[in-house]
Order: sequence, then structure tokens, then C-alpha cells
Amino acid sequence: MRRRLLTRWTAAATIVVLAALGALASSGFAQGSAAQANYAPTNTTPPAISGSAQVGQTLTTTTGTWTYQTAPTFAFQWQRCNESGASCTLITGASASTYVVQQADNASTIRAVVTALNADGTTSATSAQTAAVGGNGPSNTVLPAITGTAKAGSTLTTTPGTWTSSTTPTFAYAWQRCNTTGDACAAITGATASTYVVQTVDVGSTLRAQVTAASTQGTASATSAQTAAVVTSSGSTGSVVPAASVTLPVRLVIDRIQFQPRRLTNRGQILARFHIADTRGNSVSGALVYAIGLPYAWAKGGPEVTSGQDGWATLSIQPTRNLPLGRGHSLVFFVRARVQGQDVLAGSSTRRLVQVLTG
Repeated sequence: MRRRLLTRWTAAATIVVLAALGALASSGFAQGSAAQANYAPTNTTPPAISGSAQVGQTLTTTTGTWTYQTAPTFAFQWQRCNESGASCTLITGASASTYVVQQADNASTIRAVVTALNADGTTSATSAQTAAVGGNGPSNTVLPAITGTAKAGSTLTTTPGTWTSSTTPTFAYAWQRCNTTGDACAAITGATASTYVVQTVDVGSTLRAQVTAASTQGTASATSAQTAAVVTSSGSTGSVVPAASVTLPVRLVIDRIQFQPRRLTNRGQILARFHIADTRGNSVSGALVYAIGLPYAWAKGGPEVTSGQDGWATLSIQPTRNLPLGRGHSLVFFVRARVQGQDVLAGSSTRRLVQVLTG
């Protein structure tokens, strides 16, 4: 009897155990297997790009935020898209967490794809696109500036000015010859350095320098202010006007003197040259020029002569035997320039005392 009861109890217990195992299999164990299938990384916050979407600038992406059973590793891939963020293509070689924006990206948008990988699987997440890439070419903030004297034979130098640029630009130079108002300019052939030697042909014109800054993002130009009107080495503008056009308040000026010889060691003939200009800086042709030695007994002067087309008048002066030749003496000349028909003592006439040394 006891044996039959024990056998029945054991069978019942077995049924209970098997039922319990079945229930576990269909609940906890099954759920554990399902959870095991979801251990691949899951993105909860997309990657985010920082940096300026300008050519030459560096963009950086975060990995974003992920949940996982096993810590993943991350791979990166940058993509170039259209302005709406569609039609994206892989950027060859752009597989780091940073990316330097290229000229080819100009007007496109950029995004980053981050892939998380662990033993349980692989998942990718994509950042939002950047703004459309703009070329950050050079921009001038301070104009070039010319130093030097606008005189034939002198050297002018221009600064490049001040520029803002995402990358260091290189500079090219072009000098221009302009009219006096600066509204009609032409490039000077071969004048492509930061310095320029003023030529005779520039006399009467103004000069300016154009500086072009170039970088991988583009080019831009800036132009200096124009110089004053170029003058000859004597200081005149080189424009020649007839003496008859010189009327008050404009006056004549004796602005240059030359003697041959420059120092008197004998009583031979002296060639005296006087350059006549007006107070506007023009050379004057047709002015009447007269010179006489002082004291009168030391030299004999000649008649008035007329200044030529270059503004120069040449007179021959003969010293007398009374002229002392020792050191410490000088022959003084009274020089006058006037306009024919005007009052000798008034009008636009001018006078000057000059001297030549002896000994």
C-alpha cells in the first residue's frame, strides 16, 4: 500500500516540476533569449557637428550617445550633400572624427555618419547636416598704402594692406598710371612688384597700386589711394605752359639753377642756366630771363633770353678782370624772369639772388 502511494506522489511531483520548467521556459528564459538578441548598440542621441562650414575650417563630430551591453568602437564617415541635405555621397578618405572643409565642398552641406560596433552587432547614426559651405576667401580691412615721393627717378613702395582670411594669402601687385582725378587708370606694363621706380613718362600723372590677395578659398583685390601728380626730378609736374598764360595770382618761379663751371678758378666765360616754372608746378616756355653780376664791375651780363620748351634759359656771362679769384669770394647774380607785355616790376614776374663761388 505504501509503495503504491509513494509511486503516485513521485509521479505527481514530476508532473509539477515539468510544468514549472515549462512555465520558466515560456516566460523568463524565453525573455532572456529575446534580450540577448537586442545587445547591439542603440543610438539615443545623434552625433553633432561643431565648427564653421567654411572652406579651410575644421569640422568635428561627436559620437553621439549610445546604449549597449558591451562597449563599442566607433567608425566615422563624412558625406557631402546638396543644400537640402539629400543626394549625399561619401567623401573619399574622410574617415576621422574631424574633417577639413575643401574647396569641392563649396555650396554643399556636410554631415557625419558614426557607426558603433561591438560583439553583438553594428548600428549607424547620422548627424544633422551643416549649413551650406561658403568660401572664406581674403577680405581687405585696411587699404594698401604707398610711401615715397612721386618724383621721376624716385622709388615708391606699397604695403599689401590688412586682410582677413581663413588661410594665409599670397599677394600680387600691379601699378597703375592715372589722370589727376584718378578716374582713368591703366596698368603699367611690367610693374608687378611691391616697389616701383617712377618714370619720366609718369610726369604729370598720378600713380596707384592694386594688391590682389589669393588663397585656396578665392581671391580679392584692393587699391591704394592715388599719389600726388608726379613731378620731374627738378620738382615740377613737367607740363609746359606758355608764359602768356601765366597771370596773377599765378606767378613765375626760378626753381633751378646750374652754373658751368660750378666754381670759378679763372675769368673764363660762365654758362648760367635757369629753370622757369609757375606756382602751379608747370614749366614755362617763352619767359624773358635776365641776369647781371653783382657788383656790376665784376661781370658783364647779356640781353634777356627766352626760356625754351623745357623751361630752361641759358645765358653767357663774362667775368671781368676785377673779379677776385681767391677763396672766400663769390660772384652774385641778380636774376629776373618776366612775362612779355606785363609790368616789369609787377605782374607775374619774379626775382632771385644766386651766387657761384670762386677759388
